[in-house]
Amino acid sequence: MPSEESSTARPLLLDTHCWLWIESGHPENFSEVGLLALEQGRRSGGLMISVISVWEVALLDSKGRIRLSLPCEEWVRQARAGYELASLPPEIAVESNHLPGDFHTDPVDRILAATARRLGVRLLTRDDKLLQYGQQGHAVVVPA
Repeated sequence: MPSEESSTARPLLLDTHCWLWIESGHPENFSEVGLLALEQGRRSGGLMISVISVWEVALLDSKGRIRLSLPCEEWVRQARAGYELASLPPEIAVESNHLPGDFHTDPVDRILAATARRLGVRLLTRDDKLLQYGQQGHAVVVPA
């Protein structure tokens, strides 16, 4: 895997919470490093969200764990604007269950890590387990 410094022109895949922070107007939740990565992503490589993040937002909404400003489907339709949507093809689904190194069992995190690896993009997150996975050198993970 390339280092984060050598890949700043690559697209930036947002973890679900990062997407929610941006779309709900909470840039203060990001560190300086995270804000810089977002700006670099917007200028050069683009910003991405995974279809699994759409699924996770819908799950959180259905369980009342988040409050969206619009009905979920409409919120997602509007919040997707300006992001490339990373799909979930069979190769990513398979890789999510065959990740190298030591990785936990959360399926959303596994799919995000596999997506970042397969597409060769950076992953922006605050999740400690994903950050540790990046430190192991298996993916380029940027601290939000």
